[in-house]
Amino acid sequence: MADQSSGQKVWRVGVAGLGTVGGGLLSFLAECPDFAPAGGRAVVTGICARSRSRARTVDTAAMTWFDDPVALAKSPDNDIFVELIGGSDGPAKAAVEAALALGKPVVTANKALIATHGAELAKLAEANGAPLLFEAAVMGGTPAVKILRESLVGEDVVSVSGILNGTCNYILTEMETKGSSFADVLAEAQRLGYAEADPSTDVGGFDAAHKITILAALAFGGAPNFAAAEIEGVDQVELEDIKLAHDLGYRIRLVASAVREGSGVAVRVHPALAPFGHPLAETRGALNALFIEGRRIGRIFIQGPGAGAGPTAAAVAADIADVMTLAKRPVFQSPASTLVPEPAISAADRISRVFIRLKVKDQPGVIAAVSETLAEAGVSIDGFLQKPSQGEGAVPIVLTTHATAESVVLEAVERIARLPAMLERPKLLRIARV
Repeated sequence: MADQSSGQKVWRVGVAGLGTVGGGLLSFLAECPDFAPAGGRAVVTGICARSRSRARTVDTAAMTWFDDPVALAKSPDNDIFVELIGGSDGPAKAAVEAALALGKPVVTANKALIATHGAELAKLAEANGAPLLFEAAVMGGTPAVKILRESLVGEDVVSVSGILNGTCNYILTEMETKGSSFADVLAEAQRLGYAEADPSTDVGGFDAAHKITILAALAFGGAPNFAAAEIEGVDQVELEDIKLAHDLGYRIRLVASAVREGSGVAVRVHPALAPFGHPLAETRGALNALFIEGRRIGRIFIQGPGAGAGPTAAAVAADIADVMTLAKRPVFQSPASTLVPEPAISAADRISRVFIRLKVKDQPGVIAAVSETLAEAGVSIDGFLQKPSQGEGAVPIVLTTHATAESVVLEAVERIARLPAMLERPKLLRIARV
């Protein structure tokens, strides 16, 4: 750290990655260098990105350019290293490791890196006395990480669940409001910049899975265990599913959840139905939302922007402020040397209510056959909706079930799929716990 003539500390910040968030951070620190509550100034002195010639919204002439993020991380001319490159491995991981090995504080928005390598990076950070902070990795500018990492450190959290991917929420909202297909809405989201050219990380559920993996580690005091997450995206949700769910009083959302059950934790991401009026159903567009339930506090709910230059840059800046105020605590809830993954629980053992969509032949006895098959499997019907024939003898039928073990429901669906009257494979979606 260098001192100005006034004696005020100047914290020199190196920023690797100058995309949406990196550009937003440069703007934030240029406008508000004195934002930290303990005083001092944060000034960007070194930068690194894929393109040196790309136009920036902030004058970078006084900042030292680095072609290699690892060289920037190791440079003695910065006191804090900010990694905004992205990706679970490659340059991002190498640069973060290089900074931590030198005992240099690291701030990152990289959810894939923390979800995949969080435990080993925590060990490296704590061994060298270096803070490793990642508020911006989950829910952008909405402080989900700080709530679990700091505010609820003494609470016995039993579950965290919510909407953690704004791209998917935007797509599902637009499909409902405009009556457009998934493919059409995705193309529009890409045109507007809400979705990447390769949207598989978002629509496949992997982005949300990275985030819920991190939240699960913070909530339950274990190591991040991304490999144990059960993941289903929204790319198979059809407009017909959204319309029929709406007719039954539900909206479809991509829900990420981590639930402690017995001796283990179930971490999963999947489309789910939320009833009208429920906070998840009313979270629209690119917003994120999260429920946290604890034995003492009950349930709390937060909602806010999950991405964007301003909100995410503000979260990065909040972590920089923590470094400047010399805040110190374990990377996760427990010292890194004690971190182990929580035992994973299979979704097949969970009790859920489900939505089942069928397309059947327009002939007598079909409904009776479906009902009998479910009854024989031990699945009880809660709600039922039959729509008019769509022509060529195809009839859409939707039913919802009472809470049943998922393994039982899946077996019943397999039996239904083999009925002669089925025109296509049954579609199953879970109903969110409310």
